[in-house]
Amino acid sequence: MIEGIGIGVLFGGIGLFLLGMLLMTDGLKQVAGPALGRVLTSSTQTRFRGLASGMMVTAAVQSSSAVTVAAIGFVNAGLLTFSQSLWVLFGANVGTTMTGWLVALVGFQIKVEAAALPLIGLGMALRLTGAGTRRAAVGTALTGFGVLFLGIGFLQQAFALDGDALDLSGLGGGLLSVPAYLLAGMLLTVLMQSSSASLAVTLTLAHSGVVTLNEAAAMVIGANIGTSVTAILAAIGATPNAKRAASAHVLFNLLTAVAALGLLPWLLKGVDLLGGLFDLEGSPAISLALFHTVFNVLGVMLMWPLADRMAAQLKRRFRSHDESRGEPRYLDQNVASVPSLAVDALRREIFRLGRKALSAAHAGIARLAGQPPADVDGGYERLGRAIQDFVAGLGRSSMSGSSAGALATLLRVQHYYDNCREQAEGIAGGRQAVTALADPALKQQLLALVAEADELLVQLDPAHAPFAPLAQHQAARFESHYEALKANLLAAGADGRLGIEAMDALLRSFSALRRTVQQAAKAARLLDQLSPG
Repeated sequence: MIEGIGIGVLFGGIGLFLLGMLLMTDGLKQVAGPALGRVLTSSTQTRFRGLASGMMVTAAVQSSSAVTVAAIGFVNAGLLTFSQSLWVLFGANVGTTMTGWLVALVGFQIKVEAAALPLIGLGMALRLTGAGTRRAAVGTALTGFGVLFLGIGFLQQAFALDGDALDLSGLGGGLLSVPAYLLAGMLLTVLMQSSSASLAVTLTLAHSGVVTLNEAAAMVIGANIGTSVTAILAAIGATPNAKRAASAHVLFNLLTAVAALGLLPWLLKGVDLLGGLFDLEGSPAISLALFHTVFNVLGVMLMWPLADRMAAQLKRRFRSHDESRGEPRYLDQNVASVPSLAVDALRREIFRLGRKALSAAHAGIARLAGQPPADVDGGYERLGRAIQDFVAGLGRSSMSGSSAGALATLLRVQHYYDNCREQAEGIAGGRQAVTALADPALKQQLLALVAEADELLVQLDPAHAPFAPLAQHQAARFESHYEALKANLLAAGADGRLGIEAMDALLRSFSALRRTVQQAAKAARLLDQLSPG
């Protein structure tokens, strides 16, 4: 049971550790977020390289969720296959063990006054003097490191003040010992929503001698299983590829946990041998960190022959939403956690929105020319609302200046596509007047401008290849042809060759057509400026 002053120090230490992890990962993600794409897309051609990139990037940013979101985004964009992304995800699982090493090798070895507090002071100085720059992100990360170590110091104090501050002896003994401590690790992780915090508590318990190495190892296995609950919650309402990734994460954790439990005595003996081989200090915390790494590597080995079959099953298990229903393909709450990746996902969704707006314009053009329209790519309003909801949920405080600028540009692009969608409804308004037009030369001029606009909108479609903004001569030529047609329509109305009502309907239709081309051209120009590489 938790007694005396230990309860306040214990909860305060856990809270400080969680706050430190939050600040540290936020800062590191801001610093390294833009580089995630370059690393993952260039280092995942083979299983080994995918594993290595997942491990290294996760260790660098201290966030497996950021790496997972990046991998999912590249699968959605066609830059990675789902099978390739699995090895990045498995590598990220191994990379998360760096937190345990950080706590065991550094957290228990430093004096809080000598290292943690200066780190907090230095980090806040960098953050306050470098607002909106990368220096501020580095400062946030350093502050997080300091607060994290401060939390570890309070956890140690909790057990020093009261040796029974977290008395787990009643969990079970004998055959029930391992299952009981496994369940304790799971519950700690689920309650704190952080396997890193659960691991820190477990390492402190082992370091303080409150639990044995065998019991602590069972808690670490339970913490890994507990992260599956977080993955399942994160997959609710997520994209199909995010659901596949969450399922792969759960399967990896469950299979690894079962294998580790069955081999627990031998794994612990192997940890002792490795500790001696690498001349590691024989503290329980270091042994536990090594055990955490060993059993995650064991999970990778178990997945090696199963990964292709798993990928095939997961692809069949989750089907993509029908685009015509306007469901977002790239946006969910997971991708919003890394601003640079969130902006890239938003750009890809805006491409889809542009396709839907311009498909409505093509349909209006076909009706105006007296042709059967192609099917309209529906769901524009629903997708537009989903984009707005996603933008509203983005955290602006942790966003870099470049990401904030790109976000503002994308919102302007969406406004242009909204205008295209509105104008598309008015393009077909003059179709009856076109059919009844008796002047063959005027009708030919009219249909030529319709065809020219249709071709330009194909070029301006961001989801169509080749996509390109209008060249200056293209825009000038279209404007010249429009003005010439407008003058001829007015002349025909004035001399009686065209009824006034028909003239007015045609002028409104072609004004809507011109406006659609102009708005699509503005959107294309901005998207071209944002295009990566």
